[in-house]
Amino acid sequence: MQACLRLFLLGLAIVAAAPTGRAEPPEVVRESIEWCNIWIPDADGTKLPRVLLIGDSITQGYYPRVADLLQGKASVARLTTSKSLGDPVLLAEIELVVKQYPFAVIHFNNGLHGFGYSEETYRKDFPVLLDLFKKHAKDAKLIWAASTPIRVAGNLDTLAPDTQRVVRRNEIAREIVSKSGIPIDDLFGLVKDHPEYHGGDGVHFNEKGIVAEAEQVSRMILEQLK
Repeated sequence: MQACLRLFLLGLAIVAAAPTGRAEPPEVVRESIEWCNIWIPDADGTKLPRVLLIGDSITQGYYPRVADLLQGKASVARLTTSKSLGDPVLLAEIELVVKQYPFAVIHFNNGLHGFGYSEETYRKDFPVLLDLFKKHAKDAKLIWAASTPIRVAGNLDTLAPDTQRVVRRNEIAREIVSKSGIPIDDLFGLVKDHPEYHGGDGVHFNEKGIVAEAEQVSRMILEQLK
């Protein structure tokens, strides 16, 4: 009887110690409001090369002017979202779009949202995003856009503390894309010495800033369409 009891207890210990075979799901950090905006013109067909802009509300701000500047040269779509690297839903949203159409150029940015994720997580997930492009948009030419600085609302001459995290994420992304030979659209450098480009909230841009960004984005895309 004692031998049976010992065997029974040993079996319980083995079962308790055995791996379940299921990885722990990643911790997902949500903002108070999450959103996604997908806009694909000429969905029923076009002879123009397709271009996709991926980003957040900054990208959404300059998108209309980029589409105008590239009119007759490209059909410009957008995927703008509050999701950040570290959130698996970001990859799902991007995969949903890039699997539907053959894009000639993808201009992408991510870095102003998801400050609940560490820079270590950002570094770990950035190559995963590039692998997604290689798998589902292997013929697309990629352009990475640096995230823009954040200024203090009401005192636009002063950079907000969170800009240091933006700088670090830009450094991480720049290091990775440089090794992959991906062109860099330095939107951070474009606006960092121009507080007059920012709107009152210190995050978004006024018309002057949007024009400057759209013109640079369009030039970068046209270079890849040659």
